[in-house]
This record gives sequence, structure tokens and C-alpha cells, in this order.
Amino acid sequence: MNFIEVLLSEKLKSKNPLLDIFGSDRKVLQIASQDLTNYLKVHWDLIGKEASECELVDKLEEFHNEDPNELEEFINLWTGMWLKKWKERVKLLIGKEKTKRWNKVTKILKKAEPTWRKLPNRKEMQEVIVLKLVRNGEICGTSILAENLLKMEVGRHKRNYLKEEERTLNVVNNTLRKAKELTRSKGPLIFVKVDKSYYQL
Repeated sequence: MNFIEVLLSEKLKSKNPLLDIFGSDRKVLQIASQDLTNYLKVHWDLIGKEASECELVDKLEEFHNEDPNELEEFINLWTGMWLKKWKERVKLLIGKEKTKRWNKVTKILKKAEPTWRKLPNRKEMQEVIVLKLVRNGEICGTSILAENLLKMEVGRHKRNYLKEEERTLNVVNNTLRKAKELTRSKGPLIFVKVDKSYYQL
């Protein structure tokens, strides 16, 4: 676990003491960590760069060495904004709640999965959508939203393209439009299916 994850876990825990960061809520820390990485990549203009992960680590270490207090203050502020978005954007579905819609979306995502896995440039496509989401103020679940929006688009497209570039361009353009619309919407965007038995422990 790197120093950023440690800082992030401390800030999440201080803002919401009920979170079991290293137990049942470990996923919350993983998503927050990925979102912070995406946010900083956009902020430091690293999206699309080949060695973006390495550059990001270097910049963070430099920031930490130069002014650890400022970095801590930034993470504290960002965590507050992120938790606010988490409450707005993530909804737990318990038992059979919204089963019809859940099943429809799951079906499209499953159908798209084999095609999605074969796409050679899916990482780059995802980064383009993440950039759009972050620039439009969406900072929670950015990787999840970007991947699922792209998969939904891939799943809906039945036509065969002669060239791979044509399909990529079409899918990305349509997804960018949907990502922009999505950032203007209110309410939950990420649904987590939870079995009722989870709450009966």
C-alpha cells in the first residue's frame, strides 16, 4: 500500500468512521484510489501518455517531499468532495429491488464483454471517457462509468465495421456524448447489488 492510499484511507475513515476500510468496505478505498489517480492524471495532463503511471508516481513523490502538509490538505479536500459524490452516485440495491433494469443492463454488458476484450485500444478509449467525465466534474467511479458506458455502446452496436478505426471512432464519439449527458444528470449512476443475507448477519 503506497503513502497516497494510506493518506486516503485515513481521510475516508476520519470523514466516515463507520467505513471498514480494511474489511468489508475495502472496495470503497480501491475505487477512491483509482478515482484520485484519474483525477490527478487529468489535472497534470497525463492522460494518453505512455508512461503516465510512472510520471504520476514521480509527481506525487515530488509533491510529498516538497510540501507534505499541502498534499495532505489537498487529499483531505478531495476526499470530502469524493464522498459527497459517492453518496449521490452510488446506490445499493437490496434483494429484488430494480431487478428488471439491473438484468437488462447486465445482459447488454455481458453481450459486449467478448467484443470489448478483443478491442486492442480499449485502455485508450477508456482514458478518453475518463477525461471527459473528470473535466465535467464527475470524480466518483470514473473508471467503472467509463468502461460500462463503452461496453453499453459496444453491446448496442450490431453493425460490422470494415475498419477497426471506424468502429473505435464511432463508439468513442457516441460514448463521449453520453458521458456529457450523464454528468448533467442527478442521482445514482452506479448500482451495487447486495444480497439481503448480507444485512442479516
